[in-house]
Amino acid sequence: MMDELDLLKKDWQKKEADLPRLSYEEIYKMTWKRSSSIVKWIFYISLMEFLFWTAINVAFTDAEAWETIKSMHLYEFTIVMTTLSYIILVFFIYKFYINYRQISYTDSSRELMKAILKVKRTVTQYVWFNIAIFAVSLMTSIYGSLRYGPDGKKLVTAASEAGNEALFWLLITGMILLFVVVFITLLWLFYKLLYGLLLNRLRKNYKELEQIDV
Repeated sequence: MMDELDLLKKDWQKKEADLPRLSYEEIYKMTWKRSSSIVKWIFYISLMEFLFWTAINVAFTDAEAWETIKSMHLYEFTIVMTTLSYIILVFFIYKFYINYRQISYTDSSRELMKAILKVKRTVTQYVWFNIAIFAVSLMTSIYGSLRYGPDGKKLVTAASEAGNEALFWLLITGMILLFVVVFITLLWLFYKLLYGLLLNRLRKNYKELEQIDV
């Protein structure tokens, strides 16, 4: 029985010796190529997302929409938020491009690991910035509609006349917060699906680099 086991071990060792062994340089090049491709796609997706939201904004923000925004006393706020959002989004897209350029010219596993971590941080910051902008804009729009919109005014007036204005605003605030939490959760899941798969691949590449960077 022992003789058979020894023979099996020897046979396995012989087969293992015949298998091609990848060098450090070969593993690094494959990991670098995959990582560079992933970061390039992150840049492309962020650019397409920017163009998509810009097209939506242009399509639905006509003269009538601006008049509605003015009637809700949100014109200045909307201008400031829109301008700030575009500036920061362009900055993030620029950072994605710079990350892609940096990762394309790394020449060691340690530098590639640093670049991967930087990409992950940038994507995380980008996602949470978008979520924060959407949350603030949504809450402000709902408040403006209730405070200054014709239907909202009727509700506030009716609550005030019934002596329940404080309770009305308490309930409305709770409903707004619940709606915003649900919306943010859905938006977070969307970004998790959109960028999560790419970041998971980057994380896998990072672990591979950790194993060879000894």
